[in-house]
Amino acid sequence: MSIIQIHPDFRLQGQSFKDRDSFLNFVSDNFFDSYEFLRQLLDGSDNIVAYTSGSTGKPKQIILSKKALLASAEATGQFFNLFSKTTALNCLSSDFIAGKMMWVRALHLGWHLEVVAPDKKPLLDKNDSFDFCAMVPMQVRNSLERILQIKKLIIGGAVLSKSLESLLKEIPIEVYQTYGMTETITHIAVKQLLKGQQNNYQALPNVKFSVDNRNCLLIDAPRVSSNNIVTNDVVQLHSPTSFSWLGRYDNVINSGGVKLFPEQIENKLAPLINVPFFISSISDIMLGNKLILVLESDKKIKNSTSLWEKARLSKFEVPKEIYYLPKFSYTKSQKIERQKTLRKLM
Repeated sequence: MSIIQIHPDFRLQGQSFKDRDSFLNFVSDNFFDSYEFLRQLLDGSDNIVAYTSGSTGKPKQIILSKKALLASAEATGQFFNLFSKTTALNCLSSDFIAGKMMWVRALHLGWHLEVVAPDKKPLLDKNDSFDFCAMVPMQVRNSLERILQIKKLIIGGAVLSKSLESLLKEIPIEVYQTYGMTETITHIAVKQLLKGQQNNYQALPNVKFSVDNRNCLLIDAPRVSSNNIVTNDVVQLHSPTSFSWLGRYDNVINSGGVKLFPEQIENKLAPLINVPFFISSISDIMLGNKLILVLESDKKIKNSTSLWEKARLSKFEVPKEIYYLPKFSYTKSQKIERQKTLRKLM
């Protein structure tokens, strides 16, 4: 017997299903890209195979317990008050854990699920409203004119720019930025975006936080993982259930003895640069590492001094050089591969 059962209230595209086979036949006919995952999900095995996103290296295979998938789904339902008959839109690929978990939540909690292609405008042909949806930042930015169709929106998969965050704080729906990874079976912490507030990430039920000697986050989530999960995310810990994110440990740049977090500098520059970009460093005799700005563009910045001033960069945060590339390297989930892109540059 399968560990994961189809809830009697579950609906897909408005249809109910009498058993596993009728559901899988419908998926095979209409959502073939998700079929193999859902077939494995509903078989008699205890685990499924997933892969990391590959944003910080080669994607690696991870074995996930189906009981842990159910625990994650239940934590989301409890935290956001999303139980049976919740209307939800799934616009994420089943190749990645976020898309997989939309299916698990719907099947286990009895949601009424609508599924659309995981493209950049998922609400384009939708006139219905939804209680819940998960999107990546690109989808959110391309859906702003219809975003009121969603009551509760979670955003993950990439860093949210300050400009988009500011726009979302003006919209009268519940919007949350998520923190998680494949190892934690999507989000284990969320930060609500509220006008006039700078909130911290708050733990989902049954999750606790601490830090190691690098000030990197350690995650204790016993219902999801039997061992503490060690991350490379540098954080400021506010309590065992709350933190603010500073940046990736593997991205930290020591320039002339000053530690700089590229993600924080990128957030300051994001409202002022309309092409993909990132902050990195190259070796320097005097500084050890010299801060650089890399843009996916052929057009040169005419007045960089004005740009630094508008972004309110400190003297240490000002890039010493600007590099231009016609095309960055990206992962399958459309995250910039910084190191691979830098190798192109050099």
